[in-house]
Amino acid sequence: MSSIPGRLSGLSEDDIASYLVQTPGFFERHAELLAHVELANPHGQRAVSLQQRQMEMLRERIHGLERRLMDMIRHGQENAVLSDRLHQWVRGLMLLADPRDIPDMLVIDLQEQFMVPQAAMRLWEVAPVFESEPVARDVSPELRRFASSLVTPCCGAHTSFEAVQWLAQPAAVASLALLPLRRSMTSPAFGMLVLASSDPMRYTPEMGTDFLVRIAELASAAVTRLLPDGG
Repeated sequence: MSSIPGRLSGLSEDDIASYLVQTPGFFERHAELLAHVELANPHGQRAVSLQQRQMEMLRERIHGLERRLMDMIRHGQENAVLSDRLHQWVRGLMLLADPRDIPDMLVIDLQEQFMVPQAAMRLWEVAPVFESEPVARDVSPELRRFASSLVTPCCGAHTSFEAVQWLAQPAAVASLALLPLRRSMTSPAFGMLVLASSDPMRYTPEMGTDFLVRIAELASAAVTRLLPDGG
């Protein structure tokens, strides 16, 4: 075994590898060779047989699949909890008979269900009967235009924004999400919902906003009862 036959001396490793791939029955006819093939162990300095290395690779693959399965189970459980909280939030809003109760309950339940430290909301161009409600307090034209310009919720450390002053503790805000309220994606905003936290990483520009978009859509639908045409 120490010398290579003359007819193989001109072959490269690629040639040998190609031959083995194209000759699947080779190791069936020469099964004894497998017992003598040794590979470097990636987890140590010792050499291991081909069968041992294959078993290690199989175990590593199984462990990887187990981790992925556990991640899927955990994400499924988290989604189920999130779905239940969303259901409870929307159900509470639908049970309100007086539109005047909607803004406060929307914000309070949102904070409780989704553990939001601070939240506030403002609406503009509400029906005359609701103009004296706290939610209809003055909002600058600049913020109204900004809200209408948002395609998706705006997240980050925008602590100098006018909307921060709507919160009970504006000085405690380190990150926030600004959610425009509108009838449809193409219509101008008629309000804004603000979610805030003292955690600078709670709302960041890089975070996904799909769930926040759903929150904005549901909140928009709920408060249209305060608009001139009652939604």
